[in-house]
Amino acid sequence: MSNASNFVEFLNNSHSPFHAVAQVEKQLNEAGFIKLRENSTWNLENNRFYYVVRNQSSLIAFKIPEMISVKSVNIVASHSDSPSLRIKPIAAIKDAHYGKLGVEVYGGAILSTWLDRPLGIAGRVTVKENGVLVNRLVDFEDESVIIPNVAIHQNREINNGYKLNEQVDIVPMVDDKDNEKYLEDMICAKLNCDRDNIMGHELYLYVQQPARQWGNRNQFVSGQRIDNLESVFTSTEAFLNSYSNNSINIIAVFDNEEVGAMTRQGMASSFLADTIERIFAGFYYSRNDVKAVLANSFLLSADNGHAVHPNHPELYDGVNAAYLNQGVVIKTSSAMRYINDSASWGVVKQLADRAGVPYQLYANKSGAKGGSTQTAIGSVNLPVMASDIGLPQLAMHSCYETAGARDVDYMISLLSEFFNSTVTVDDDKIIISK
Repeated sequence: MSNASNFVEFLNNSHSPFHAVAQVEKQLNEAGFIKLRENSTWNLENNRFYYVVRNQSSLIAFKIPEMISVKSVNIVASHSDSPSLRIKPIAAIKDAHYGKLGVEVYGGAILSTWLDRPLGIAGRVTVKENGVLVNRLVDFEDESVIIPNVAIHQNREINNGYKLNEQVDIVPMVDDKDNEKYLEDMICAKLNCDRDNIMGHELYLYVQQPARQWGNRNQFVSGQRIDNLESVFTSTEAFLNSYSNNSINIIAVFDNEEVGAMTRQGMASSFLADTIERIFAGFYYSRNDVKAVLANSFLLSADNGHAVHPNHPELYDGVNAAYLNQGVVIKTSSAMRYINDSASWGVVKQLADRAGVPYQLYANKSGAKGGSTQTAIGSVNLPVMASDIGLPQLAMHSCYETAGARDVDYMISLLSEFFNSTVTVDDDKIIISK
């Protein structure tokens, strides 16, 4: 299978942040990585591969070479969450004629895209088993809900910029109006548990239309959660197939980027900084020694960027713009919503040239407020050189997005070059070596 087709398969098995991290964990286990636990002492060894999971929705994996040879840390960070609709704790809405579920919007979703299509439910449920709380993943692939639009006959303004009311218009309809415990019964059937043992749930709606590769030459990929699972997938693939003798390679997958990252499993937490500290502490590095290594270290924040829309090129800067299947995007912002400076994007350019990968420089149209990534927040806890990169896509934050199939290969090649290299700083010089 090609990288693009493997990416499609990854999307179709990652209907929630929990499932995405579980997919990465499966790949790491198959590659022989050792799982660590945050609440245990770590006994680390040279030439070993490890990973640690927080909240089942964030993960950090790392490869340790001979520590005496380590000069830097190579980090690629991405995020597991996407804008979605999350089911409220008390889900059933009383109605004499229809079964309905209460949901709230998670992140900056394009709400209209969620209407009039079958939606599945996936996420995590906490259940009590023999007096112990256990977190279980669920994916109701065969169960559907739908959020119906109002017909144009009853809403003549629907094509004139109608504003959806989240409390009224974004309410899924289910097929059982007589059972206020509809969701609980679905969970019980799936997990073989009693209602009274369901302690809580974090369940998200997802589009049941599978992701797919399409086009005359299969040059496009469309599916749910491309932002930012494309970065999760490509960074994991590159990480697994690369190695540096002089750098500790790390992939970090965080949750909650779409709502600000200010959680214990988000990049604003100390998860990454604590993990790096524990790695070096395991080999008796002093604090000064760790700071010296971090001064040589480099963080690539991999989070997708905007491709120029085929029908609205006027929304983008005419020169600093990106297109599908034309390479990795280096994102810049004078307001530092994307973290890049001449030195950091110079590093990315050199890595791309060495890998034979095309790249595109992106800046927002002047006066337009673009998106942001988690790098600026994360850099506070981990002051290393950093660059915001991503892959171009269309319809970002739609429930069904589109990206370029060739760009998957481009990102894997670039990140592989990064993970096979070592970045060091010598006064005003930045040296990238093997």
